[in-house]
Amino acid sequence: MNLKKQIFASMEWSFKELGLLLLLVLVIVPVTIEYLLQDFLHEWFQNSLYSGTLTGLIMAIIFIAGVYFIALKPHELRWTDNGLQAFSKSYWGFIVIWFIALIASSILILILMELWGIGTENSKTESLQQNISLLTILIGFVSAAIVSPVYEEIFYRGFLYKWFRVKWGVGAGLILSSIIFTIVHIPTYNTLPVNFVSGVICAWCYEKTGSIVPRMIVHGGFNGLAVILTAL
Repeated sequence: MNLKKQIFASMEWSFKELGLLLLLVLVIVPVTIEYLLQDFLHEWFQNSLYSGTLTGLIMAIIFIAGVYFIALKPHELRWTDNGLQAFSKSYWGFIVIWFIALIASSILILILMELWGIGTENSKTESLQQNISLLTILIGFVSAAIVSPVYEEIFYRGFLYKWFRVKWGVGAGLILSSIIFTIVHIPTYNTLPVNFVSGVICAWCYEKTGSIVPRMIVHGGFNGLAVILTAL
């Protein structure tokens, strides 16, 4: 049995794990971390980039701990059951293709948004542009290109896509996991179309390789490029 067939052959998780993790991600984290804690940190730092970066680190810990203690440990599963495993070297070419496809689709979406009069700036990009230095660029790059791709792929693809995919099929996995991935980026509304497309491409990477690592690479490369272009 190849890697892809093995990872999607069965699933120990039920609606209980799905419900608990969605409660964590859609209710507990937004209220306590993204709203209350981030407001406190913003008052402390007086800087959206610094407060947002620290908030992201805390979210990463919570997301990863949530997957481990809710989905993996109770069933005596390993991180490999979450898709965190090596992949065939032959897929490196596809990683480049998926990366280019994500960039091309994002550019097209941004062009359409501009034509419709929808701005592409948001508080994160504005904060970075207003405080450009080697330190802020490095902070933004590490947060966007390393921290976010790791914990987001572990949850949204490693757990969520796999749950929907095994339960209801590839199509349901692609759409439902991407919709939830898009929802959690509210209120940064002008990035939502790109978030959805990114979610679909990410899930497809996992589907084709049986590993979330290629998607981390694509995700991290795309976010890192966005930070660099924003800082220019």
